[in-house]
Parts: sequence; C-alpha cells; structure tokens
Amino acid sequence: MKNLGFSWFFCLMIWVSLNCLVSCQKPGVVNVGAVFTFDSVIGRVAKAAMEAAISDINATPTILNETRLNLIEADANCNAFLGSIEAYQVIEREVVAFIGPQSSSIAHMISEIANGLQVPLVSYAATDPSVSAKQFPFFVRTVQSDSYQMNAMASLVDFYGWKEVIAIYVDNDYGRNGISALNDELNRRMAKAFYKLPLPVRFTQHDIVAVLNQSRLLGPRVYIVHVDPDPGLRIFATAEKLQMMSSNYVWFATDWLSATIDSFAPMNRTALSVLQGVVGLRQHIPESNQTKDFLSRWKKMQQQGLVKSELNTYGLCAYDTVWTVARSIDKFIDDGNNFTFSLSVKLNDSKTTQMHLGKLKVFDGGAILLDDILNTSFSGLTGPVRFNSDRNIGTSGYDVINIDKMAVHIVGFWSNTFGFSVSPPETLQGTKNRHSEIEQKLGKVAWPGGKTKAPRGWVIADDERPLRIGVPYRASFVDFVTKLNGSHKIAGYCIDVFTEALKFVPYNVPYKFELFGDGQSNPNYGQLVQRVADDVFDAAVGDIAIVKNRTKVVDFSQPYITTGLVIVAPIHNTKSSAWVFLKPFTADMWCMTAGGFFIIAFVIWILEHRVNDAFRGPPRRQLVTMFMFSFSTLFKTNQEVTVSTLGRLVMVVWLFLLMVITSSYTANLTSILTVQQLSSPITGVESLIGNSWPIGYQVGSFAYGYLSDNLNIQRSRLVKLHSPEEYETALRLGPDNGGVAAIVDELSYVELFLSKRTDFGIIGQPFTKSGWGFAFQRDSPLAVDMSTAILKLSETGKLQEIHAKWFCKMGCPGERRGKSKPNQLHLVSFWGLYLLCGLITLVALLIFILRMVRQYARYRRRQLKLCRPSSSVQTTTRCSQVLFNFFDFIDEKEEAIKKMFMQCEINPVPETPTSTTSRAT
Repeated sequence: MKNLGFSWFFCLMIWVSLNCLVSCQKPGVVNVGAVFTFDSVIGRVAKAAMEAAISDINATPTILNETRLNLIEADANCNAFLGSIEAYQVIEREVVAFIGPQSSSIAHMISEIANGLQVPLVSYAATDPSVSAKQFPFFVRTVQSDSYQMNAMASLVDFYGWKEVIAIYVDNDYGRNGISALNDELNRRMAKAFYKLPLPVRFTQHDIVAVLNQSRLLGPRVYIVHVDPDPGLRIFATAEKLQMMSSNYVWFATDWLSATIDSFAPMNRTALSVLQGVVGLRQHIPESNQTKDFLSRWKKMQQQGLVKSELNTYGLCAYDTVWTVARSIDKFIDDGNNFTFSLSVKLNDSKTTQMHLGKLKVFDGGAILLDDILNTSFSGLTGPVRFNSDRNIGTSGYDVINIDKMAVHIVGFWSNTFGFSVSPPETLQGTKNRHSEIEQKLGKVAWPGGKTKAPRGWVIADDERPLRIGVPYRASFVDFVTKLNGSHKIAGYCIDVFTEALKFVPYNVPYKFELFGDGQSNPNYGQLVQRVADDVFDAAVGDIAIVKNRTKVVDFSQPYITTGLVIVAPIHNTKSSAWVFLKPFTADMWCMTAGGFFIIAFVIWILEHRVNDAFRGPPRRQLVTMFMFSFSTLFKTNQEVTVSTLGRLVMVVWLFLLMVITSSYTANLTSILTVQQLSSPITGVESLIGNSWPIGYQVGSFAYGYLSDNLNIQRSRLVKLHSPEEYETALRLGPDNGGVAAIVDELSYVELFLSKRTDFGIIGQPFTKSGWGFAFQRDSPLAVDMSTAILKLSETGKLQEIHAKWFCKMGCPGERRGKSKPNQLHLVSFWGLYLLCGLITLVALLIFILRMVRQYARYRRRQLKLCRPSSSVQTTTRCSQVLFNFFDFIDEKEEAIKKMFMQCEINPVPETPTSTTSRAT
C-alpha cells in the first residue's frame, strides 16, 4: 500500500510539473488573419502597411519576445460570399484575431463567424454604424464609425446654412447605413429636405447619368456623395459632362474621396480637374515624428518597388491596427494565458457536420484577448490609440479639404468637441470649449466654377422642370383669375400681381400654370391648397385667403391685398330727420362756433363803444345790439357798421372764418341728405347670428367653414351661391321668398359686386382680418423672396396700378364705398383758422387796452399839473379809486375825452370827469 501511494504521489507531481512547463512556455508563432480586398484603393495601401507593421513587430525585442507574429492574408475580392469563405479557410489555421475587412458588407458576415468562434475582429476600415458591439460583441474598430463622420458632414452643411440636400450613395450596408446616420444628423439641425438617390453596388456610367438627371428635377443643388473609393472619379466626371459642376452646384464628399485622391501618384494629379470646388472630409492625423518617419519609409518602399500607391489615412490605421493586436497578444501571453482551441458542440452536431465545419474550433481565450485589445493604449501613427465605450477608436476629428486648381487644400478642421476651426484640434486641447455658432470658422473655399462666395444651393425650377403652379379655374368674379375664352391664356388681377412680383425675384423662375377646377363652378380653395401640400403643385396663385387651417400645411407669401368677411344687404335712401341739420358738425365743433360768436360780440363792443353811437345807450340796448351784430354777420344782414380800425380788422378775419365754416357746413349737409343707408334689420354679425334667416355665401370660399365652425351658425341656414347674378337675385327675393337676408363674403368680391349695383351695401365693418397671398410648399425659399417682391411692388406703387387697372375702370369700389358714408366735420379740421382769428382778435384787444392806459395816464398828468395848486393837490389815492376812475374814463366817448383835455388847459380849477362833463347817454 505504501508503494502504491508513493506511485500516485509521484505521478501527480510529474503531471503538475508538465502543466507548469507548458503554461510558462511562450508560443513560437501566433497566427493573425487578415481578410480584405487586395486590389482596391484601401486594400493596396493596407496590405503594404500591415506587412510593414508585422516586420517592425517581429524585429522589436521589447514586444512578443521569442514569439513571432504571423499574418495570414486572404483576398475577399470585394464580395461578401467569397470573403466569408476566405474567412473560414483562414480561421481553420487557428488564428487568434482577425484584421479587417475594409468592406462593411463583408464585416457583417465575418463578425458572425468571429462571434461564433470567439475570435476578436479588429477592422481599420469598416465604418458602417450598424456594425456595432451590441450586435457583434467581438467586433472592434480602429477607426470611427460613419455616425461620427456624418455628424461632421451635417455640421458642414449647417455651417453654410443649407437646408435642402441630395445624397448620392452606393446601395449596400455601408452606403445605406451611412446615409441613414446623415439623415438623423440633418434632422437634428432642422433640415428641410433630404433626397436619397442610391446607386447599384457595381454601378455603371449609365447608372450615374440616370441618377444625376433624376437629381436635376429636384430643387436642391447641394450634393453629398457617399460611395466606395473610386479611382476613376466617375460620378464627378459624369457631372462635369452634364454641366453640373458649375457655380450653381455644391458638392460634398465623405472620406472615400480623400482616401482615393491621397492614393494617386503625382503624375495622376491631373485627374483632380474634375473635382474643382469639391469639399470633402479626411480623417485628421496629428503631426508627429513617428508619422513623418513612416512617410519617409513609405517613399523608400515606393522607390524599391514594394508599393505602387501613395499612402492614405486608412494605411496608417491598418498599421496601427496590427500594433494594437500585437500589444494585446503580448499582454495576453504575459498574463500566463495559453492559445488553446476546442471543438464546439454546436458545430459537431448532426446538422453541421454535413457542412464540413468540424475542423472549426473555438478560441478559448478569445474573451480575454478581446479585453486586452479594448484596454490597449499607445501612441500610433494616427495619434493616441484608445477605445471608447462603443469599441471605436477615439479619433481627433476630420480635416475639411477643398480641391482647387488640381490641388488639395485644408481649409479647416472639425472635431466633436470644438466644431470647426482653422487650427488643428490637438492645439485646442485644454482651451475653453468653443463649440458655438459664433466661434465656428473655416478658411476660404473655392466652390465649383471658381467662385469664393458660397452658392445659393437650390433652384426653384429650371427649363426642364418648370414650377407647377395651380390656378383656380373660376366661373364667377373672373376679374381676379380665370382662363380666357377661346385661348389657353390665364389672366386676371392675381396673375398680374404674380408676374410683376417675379420681376423682383433675383433669379430666374421657369413656371407653368395648371388650372384647378372645371370652369363651371368655383373650385374649393381648401383642396387647392392641399394639392400644394401634397406636392401635386409647387405653388398656387390666385385669390387665396390666408386662413389658419391653410397655414398649417403650406407657407404663404406676404398678403398682396387686405380683405376680410363682410355682410351685404339691400339699401334705400335715408328718410329725412328733424335734427339732420346738426349732423354736419360734431358737438365740439358746434360749441366752438357758438363760443366764437359770443367772443366776437364782446370784443367788437369793446372796440366800438367809445367811437360808435350804435354801441352806446342803456345797458339793455347795448347788449341786444352787441349780440345781434355778431349773429347777423352769419347772414350778412347787420345794419350796424364798424367805425374803429381795430374793429374792422377783427370783422374781416371773422367774416373769412364764417365763409369757410358755412361753405363746409352746406356741402356736408347736402351729402348727408343724399346718402344711402342700409335698410336691412341686420345691423352686424351679432344680429346675423341671433336670427334664423338664411345667409348666402360664395361656393369655394372659406366663409362657409368660418360661419359654421367659428360662429356656430347652423349649416342648414347657409345657402351656396355661384355668381354675382345669383347674389343679386337672392338678395332681392329676401328671406321670405326663397332668397337670403344677407350675404357673407370677402371684401374684395363684395366691392366688385357693388361696383355695378347701387341697391345693396355693406353693413358695418369687416369682422375678420385676412389677406390674399400665394401658397407655396413648406419651407419653400420662394415664399420669402416673393414676400419681399410684393413689398417692393407696394413701395413702388405698382401694386396700386395693377389694382386700378382691373377694378377702377368705372371708379374704384373703395372710393365709391367711401363716398356713401360722409363723415362729420371735426374741430381738428378748422383749428388753424380758429387760431388765426383768435390771435388777431387778441392782438386788437391788447392794442386797444394799451392805448386806453396811455391816454388815461396822459390825462391824469395834465390834470395834476394844470388843474390843482401844487400845495393842495392830493397826490395819493386808493388803488380801487384809480381803477374805477379808469373804467369811467374808458366809458366816455372819444369826443368827450378830447373836450376834457381842452377844459383842463383853460380852467385852472379841476373837476373830475364825472362832475364836469355830462355823460353821453
């Protein structure tokens, strides 16, 4: 038993020792697979770059010491099926990681294989956003996905303010998913239109021509091209032949273009002539000595004939990818892990063994190696190599390149942190985040055609596809818009406004009118507007009211005529009123005129009292004379005449004022006595709602919906009418004889209806405020430009001329309507005349008073000097006595005052005026 136990212990020790020896021994060779398309723009560069990386790794003693990295390459031939077969053949050789592929479509297939066999797949060029770690856990990307690039592209479009874009893309996973990401980014920036035009995977010249011709029928002229690298630049060469590289176009390209042209040899740079003005993106590679050294090495490889292509960014990414895998393998070995493979139970069941998959083995350490890859961090040719949470490398952003005169220029940089700048993103690290619209900046760009000013980026229409404009085919009120009898010409007030406004639009707008309606009855304008919203028409021109429900589906121009709903009813001549004579003047005008008579009467009495016997006598007589004189001036029957100069001056001004007042009064009273007034019991919209009378409306007008929906009038009360003749008949019949009590329609129609009829009139004011405008599709730039053009028409007076041309042949309806409603005369119309009269009257009164004061002072001096001894004269009197004496002095006649002066000089004994002189009575 002791010998048996010793034997078991000895065997156990040997087994443990052997296992330790195996685990501590590094493998001599580690296989890494690479599946990509050898003969492609990216593949040619990537192949040389990966082989150079393998050579550098195996020659570096500090990494994978005593272990050689073996790269097993397989050509996918740009085919998902062949690529999958090659991947199976490579994986049979127990590779621990896949590098590649560059095609997103092949990446989908190989990612499934990598997941099943737990082999990490590290791609340097598959940018399809849908190939993600969530779906494929073993997929890692050493380049950013197209979701990041499309963020930059959408920012570029938004930077120049364009809202309408056409995307041309290859119809595979790479193209579709990339454009889907672009669509999301544009939507975030409130893009108005995004048109997607796919090309077959293996597109031909015919396919390109078809897509470009299709795009010319659309409005935008901003193109984004997202296809596989194409050395022939066939899309741009074809666009140049179709004259689509002119100054009206904008061409953007994703980084496939930079990868293509960076791979061109210097002698092939003449091919860039077809790219004049194109703007593209290129993965930004920070400058470093390591990168410069590799570029020098690449030049030597070209001289030795080892490579035939120039180096592009994908070549640098491929080089860093190999180093990423090598560093993770080195970490995997240093951690004591072994590269072991085991057969999968799922691959060895009865169903799969018939497919000869039994040789495929699962990499036991795949999950560990995947973690080592994701934790890798070093400085490579492309800059810092680190992976983010999405298992994509954190890139430095993109260069914004511009091709001008067969040369590639960097006009700026874009990063998700700082947006656009003219400085590389790495130089901005640590500075304040400047990602704001104000801080964004790019260098000068040369656009197609050589212009430096950014193109407009859209056209409304061209000769091949003119603007489709819907026009209502009216049966009534044809002066606004209709088709002329016996011809295909469309004419009318609205058409003239539209064609004149187009002359102020700063670009050519080819168009064609398309009639909407049968011409037998007026069409439904709501349906016409909806046709514009449904893209049946590009615009609608006519007498289209701008109402709330229509503005929800289309954009309107500035109103070119103001209108609103009004009520029409029968009218007759006004019966005379007992107080009609008071209507010409307003109350304040009457008060001011009456006050003027009293003031003038008082002033004339003051001025004439001393010199005119007609204004003297008992107080009662003077009062009657004063007012009779004043009021008799109105009828020019006054017997009294003015004697004083100042009195005559006042009377001249007063008579002139009376002449103007009486003339105005007579004219306004005549107008009032002849004006027509409404005879309908309906006084406004409230009485219209409160009664049950039938109401007429025009077919096709929005009045029907407004009356029923907004005013809650029963639809059974609403009677549709088709023409002005039906208007007249229905109003004359009245509500009791099968007609209507009133008609509700827009003011413009009503004015035209009333221009030839005098038995009807408008009740009250418009109870809605609206206008007519031209309808355009949502966010149409032409809506804004036409609004500006209409404002210019109004400013130049052309809009009024067009209105007069159509509606003022027999006098404008608005003018006739204004004449039927005479206004009262207000004080504001005569305040200047009253002011003039008042000032002259006041000046005359002041002159008279000053003259009297001077005369009284002179009289007092003479009285004191000549009539009293100097010793006995009382020189001081009370103020009230002086004032009474002054008024007594003024009350005397002029002849009496002169006698008083003479008596003072002859008789030394003074007497007061009241005691020495008899008053004239």
